Amino acid sequence: MKKLFIETLGCAMNVRDSEHMIAELNRKEPYELTTELSQADLIIINTCSVREKPVAKLFSEIGVFNKFKKPSAKIGVTGCTASHLGKEIIKRAPSVDFVLGARNVSKITQVIEEKHAVEVDTDFDESTYNFGDYRTNPFKAMVNISIGCDKSCTFCIVPATRGDEISIPSELLIQEITKAVKTGAKEVMLLGQNVNNYGRRFGSTDENCNFTQLLQKISLIEGLERIRFASPHPLHMDDAFIEEFAKNPKICKQIHVPLQSGSTKLLKEMKRGYSKENFINRCEKIRSLCPEATISTDIIVGFPGESDEDFDHTLEVLEIIRFEQLFSFKYSPRPHTEAAEFDKQIDNTLSGARLTRLQTRHTEILDEIMDAQLDKIHTVYFDELKSNGRVSGRSSDGKLVFVEGSEELLGQILDVKIIKTSRGALDGVLV
Repeated sequence: MKKLFIETLGCAMNVRDSEHMIAELNRKEPYELTTELSQADLIIINTCSVREKPVAKLFSEIGVFNKFKKPSAKIGVTGCTASHLGKEIIKRAPSVDFVLGARNVSKITQVIEEKHAVEVDTDFDESTYNFGDYRTNPFKAMVNISIGCDKSCTFCIVPATRGDEISIPSELLIQEITKAVKTGAKEVMLLGQNVNNYGRRFGSTDENCNFTQLLQKISLIEGLERIRFASPHPLHMDDAFIEEFAKNPKICKQIHVPLQSGSTKLLKEMKRGYSKENFINRCEKIRSLCPEATISTDIIVGFPGESDEDFDHTLEVLEIIRFEQLFSFKYSPRPHTEAAEFDKQIDNTLSGARLTRLQTRHTEILDEIMDAQLDKIHTVYFDELKSNGRVSGRSSDGKLVFVEGSEELLGQILDVKIIKTSRGALDGVLV
């Protein structure tokens, strides 16, 4: 049996794309996954291009892989960086055998057969392609509900790497999730660049179904206990969607609402489509209907032209919403984006200082939130066995919880009393 080494960088959609590639490869001939680079017959780097660092790291990574791989092993670069660099990757690193874009995952078995194959067509439509079955974790399923992105955020390269947005027909999604449930999954994570824009465009059907309606359909699947999704866009968070999130017992009470900036002026320059006030209103609507919900977000500091006042607006939103989780980064100019050409690029030192200030304050908020969990009861879905005699899972509101236990707990949803707190996780006992 051939061995496959696959390194996945970036978002959950990349993780799912890697699962699809593994499934497609196994359709043709069986591959055994390995973490030992020197044993691999096929090496795949599934890349991310949202920020500059992972792209810069790619070529040094290729050099390391080429040094330690077997002479006969093939190296492939896939994902978003593959989409936007294409043939340039092979020009800079001739040891790469193939390049496969993020919109061309189903072609993996073709490109491995052709030396220096490059497939990076961002107009390619995989929305009705029937991928093979493979999931990293049998207790939960990740499911792409759309591909591509129709937004034009001035900082983001994703539309250039993943193409126009196309929704996957709901019938196919129901079939995929039902199959996963029958093989042990009780939880599904619905994935898309803007999941709540689902239904805007279908590739080969005239279906009329929006995201709220899709959630209602998926909720009817027998045996499915939990539904998560990432990431919704604040612009499409209408009252019907928020009400469904709040009242549907199968939808986990954890929601990611990407802010990017608290400055209405910068949000306009980012082409986000909402204001600071709109964003706060939607989050407060969520909290009013669903007080137990946790809200996470993304924030960019140092966007071109960001003033001290703009940054203070971001800090103000942080204080008002008190996000349970924060993904924050310094602005990184990306190719194929408008903002890379904007005037008033912010000094890296100033961006770094602002990022530190933001993260420090969020850490204080997070400590308060997590400390308040002591002695609380959380309902946890256990899906991972640890090597130290413990089992982990997540509560409905997304908190990572550990208990002492064995594999018998896997796949079970149980109540846990929290006996110890930390910034990143909670320890508990079954009740």
